[in-house]
Amino acid sequence: MFKNLLLPTDGSPLSEVAIQKGLQLAKTTGARVIGLHVTPEFHVLTYRTDMLEDTKEEFIRDSRAQAEKYLGVVNRMAKEMGITCETRYVTNDQPYEAIIDAAKENGCDGIVMASHGRSGVRGLLLGSQTQKVLTHCQIPVVVFR
Repeated sequence: MFKNLLLPTDGSPLSEVAIQKGLQLAKTTGARVIGLHVTPEFHVLTYRTDMLEDTKEEFIRDSRAQAEKYLGVVNRMAKEMGITCETRYVTNDQPYEAIIDAAKENGCDGIVMASHGRSGVRGLLLGSQTQKVLTHCQIPVVVFR
């Protein structure tokens, strides 16, 4: 069934649940997994207050540390389950594009990710990266909510 699964993570509790479920699927199918974390580019003008307080170098350093923390969770869980795991950290202002690109570049035949369940105005304003992946991706996507 699946041979390579991409497990994107944003570090949220819902994302960790999706990782756990994705790893269970990988164990069942004998797939290897690739953990992925996407951070935005640094912008001088931004709505994110953490960027306003940092220099570009500080933001990059903090983003890398955050990615290592989140991807460490994927590595640790995979190791405990005896699953082959690699991790990737990329920078892109459109996480859904980075997720789809990583899946293609790494020969993934499935993506397992969480949905935060935003709807209505919040969903419209914030957008759903999961919905965008579902809309633009050609490979199967398993969504946990």
